[in-house]
Amino acid sequence: MEFSHIPVLYKEVIEGLRIKPDGIYLDGTVGGGGHSSLIAKQLQNGKLYCTDRDEEALKAAGERLKEYGDRVTLLHSNFLNAVGLLKSMGVDGADGILLDLGVSSYQLDNPDRGFTYREDAPLDMRMDRSGGLTAADIVNEWDEEDIRRIIRDYGEEKCAGRIAAAIVRKRTEKRIESTFELNKVISDAMPAKMKADTHPSKRTYQALRIAVNGELDALEGALDEMLDYLNSGGRFAVITFHSLEDRIVKRKFMEAEKPCICPPGFPQCVCGRISKGKRVNHKAITAGEEELENNRRSKPAKLRVFEKA
Repeated sequence: MEFSHIPVLYKEVIEGLRIKPDGIYLDGTVGGGGHSSLIAKQLQNGKLYCTDRDEEALKAAGERLKEYGDRVTLLHSNFLNAVGLLKSMGVDGADGILLDLGVSSYQLDNPDRGFTYREDAPLDMRMDRSGGLTAADIVNEWDEEDIRRIIRDYGEEKCAGRIAAAIVRKRTEKRIESTFELNKVISDAMPAKMKADTHPSKRTYQALRIAVNGELDALEGALDEMLDYLNSGGRFAVITFHSLEDRIVKRKFMEAEKPCICPPGFPQCVCGRISKGKRVNHKAITAGEEELENNRRSKPAKLRVFEKA
């Protein structure tokens, strides 16, 4: 299956990064290379480093970006480790960093990956299939309380308790191996009124995907390091697709802009914390009508941009 990826908010991302022809850039989630191709196109003597934990994504990105030659370097890595990897290669800072935290169209549309509840497939959901925890491992092996917690916290699902209990009951009869098997368990556990507005599995699948890939922990760990890695005047653009991610990015950018922790009544700052820069946009940027018409998956996307002092 071809790796298809329509870059979300691509005009806004390129404008936000304010690319310099001789700059150093990092795309920490290259996916199919959609955003990276737009960045590389504007480089002359500059350099773009692209990381992704999905080897299939890197292969597809390599094909898409090969016309840019040695302007682009592809690296198999989680974005959490990208800064350390670049430092080990002697790259001391970046003029721009991009994180597009969405699941790619390829990952959603390829049944073998198990990300979507719309196709019958093995419960996998790993972005890096070279090893590690799968969704089937969580569903069949975790304690009921841990399953309930991730569905509640990561999926923001009101029926988390009912779904977790139903999963545990079902797996005593038979191991839950496929997406459609899990769909039925979820649907049967939910009252009819809770299934009217959206697919009953949507929030649970989001929760499982986040847990399988450690997405929120990786984001928390990477943001500060990436902000520090930026050169003066460099920009950091982050696209999120659900409220949990967006809250983390918003909070981190606000703390980086105004880090002072002194009580409000203090006449002057004594904590010694210095601002790292400023938020370019205080309100998240979302897709316009034209993009929404052409790419329905852009609807939940939110872009925030930070500029290093």
